[in-house]
Amino acid sequence: MTKYSLPAMTRRLLRLAAPVKGKLAVSTLASIVGNLAQMGLMGFGALTLLACDGRLPSPALWGTAMAVSAALIVLCRYVEGVVSHAGAYHLLAHLRVRLYEKLRALSPACLVGRQKGDILNIAVADIETIEFFFAHTIGPMFTVILLPCATLVLALCYDPLYAAVLLPIYLLISVAFPLAAVKLGRPLGARYRARLGEMKAFVLESIYGLKDIQIFGAGPRRMAQVDRRGQAVNRAAHGLTLHQQAISSVPTFFVYLARIAIVAVASYLALAGTGDPLAAILLSYVATASFSSTQSLTTVVSSLLETYAAAERLFRLEDTPPEVEEPLHPRTVGPIREIAFRQVDFRYAQEGPAILEGFDLTVSPGEKLGIVGESGMGKSTVLRLLLRFWNPTGGEITVNGIPLDQVGLAELRRRIAVLEQDTFLFDTTIAGNIAVGRPDAPLWEIQQAARRAGIHDFIQTLPQGYDTPMGQMSARLSGGERQRIGIARTMLVDPDVLVMDEPTSSLDILHEKALLKTLEGAYRDKILILVSHRPSTLTGCTRVIRLDHGKSRPVSPAAATPQ
Repeated sequence: MTKYSLPAMTRRLLRLAAPVKGKLAVSTLASIVGNLAQMGLMGFGALTLLACDGRLPSPALWGTAMAVSAALIVLCRYVEGVVSHAGAYHLLAHLRVRLYEKLRALSPACLVGRQKGDILNIAVADIETIEFFFAHTIGPMFTVILLPCATLVLALCYDPLYAAVLLPIYLLISVAFPLAAVKLGRPLGARYRARLGEMKAFVLESIYGLKDIQIFGAGPRRMAQVDRRGQAVNRAAHGLTLHQQAISSVPTFFVYLARIAIVAVASYLALAGTGDPLAAILLSYVATASFSSTQSLTTVVSSLLETYAAAERLFRLEDTPPEVEEPLHPRTVGPIREIAFRQVDFRYAQEGPAILEGFDLTVSPGEKLGIVGESGMGKSTVLRLLLRFWNPTGGEITVNGIPLDQVGLAELRRRIAVLEQDTFLFDTTIAGNIAVGRPDAPLWEIQQAARRAGIHDFIQTLPQGYDTPMGQMSARLSGGERQRIGIARTMLVDPDVLVMDEPTSSLDILHEKALLKTLEGAYRDKILILVSHRPSTLTGCTRVIRLDHGKSRPVSPAAATPQ
């Protein structure tokens, strides 16, 4: 079982940073030098004052060292910020590509029972939150160790008693307190990210369904639901804020405690006659500067609560096993001549109801198969199993006699095209939408596919024709026009098997007849599978079967109307 403990996630995040380790090394070095320069600024400042008072020689030397330290602080802060963010944003782009590849492998199974808005929130907001780890955490991890060590070495050089009182304070503020803060605050961060994801998903769903919300007068009720989710986010954020403020405030106590401890040790040594005022002054300044790194760590810790929560959500999605996997040694099937379902069983959940039971079906070239049945009887499931969106829970599906799970997914989905009721239009041109399956297709082939789908004349009426952006036109297209664009997509791909789920549901009788005539000519020697509730769509089928509770039985096209 995958672990999501803090050390495990930290190691995983660091492994992700491997492609930009050079940039992160530079930013970490800049962070270390910048913090050492800050200590130098304070220390050389103290020495400059003592030199001006005549207690030390060469005040110009110490003043120059202080000025160099100040310049280094500015330079290193700039380098650290620019380089670390350049590396972090490179990683974010890489993470989004990885996530898309994972979603592509999981779909459509991963979308069942999961809000699309929540997945969108992981892809955008959660990955953006992880940027903090790469840009603002790795450097402080090193400086919070190096700077206290440098201060303790300086303290030992003057008197071990200084180191003895500073060491416990450093351990508390740099190790014990941050670890406890992250462990105690992790559930708060996880709760906040979860509530935020739920609210964003709900708002996104409300925007997509705005038309239906207005039609049915559900606006006030929907607003109340949005408000309740917003309040849940606020409560989670309030708890997280209280924790973050505690993290930011408590270390200040230890900073002042360290200053008091240095003064106390200096006073004790002075009373004992062994004290050195120079040591007390220098250590007081240097220790103050060193605590700037430990205080910055507290800021890092408070932000890491959200970062680790976001990383866990991302990793859990990445670690989700796919429903289907690419075969290790895929077999080539060539042009599809036969599809066979043999005693196929399927259910979407292990304890869920059976969708298919002992389902048998064989389809040969040139056959036009119609499938009918009431909703929920498994019509769409047959199509999804054929495309290996899921694997059957029993039985076997073969293509040209080869088991389906031995066929490469890319080849399978290249040879089998599916047109569903709802055609999704991308934010590109009409030509680009038709050429989704063949982005390199020449315009004349795109136009030919559009003619065969009965959409060419409509496209020609648009001011920009095939170059019309869908971002502007999509909402103004009718269901029939969108569906004909989807049909043109399949025509352009020219697959061995065409599966159409309610292909004419948005077409009038005239366009339906024209489409069926086109299909009859284009797929005369190929396999055509039609799922439809309209008897007129199935009149040209050579065979029609009815699905009923996972079983199939033959019917005549005239008797195909669902009962």
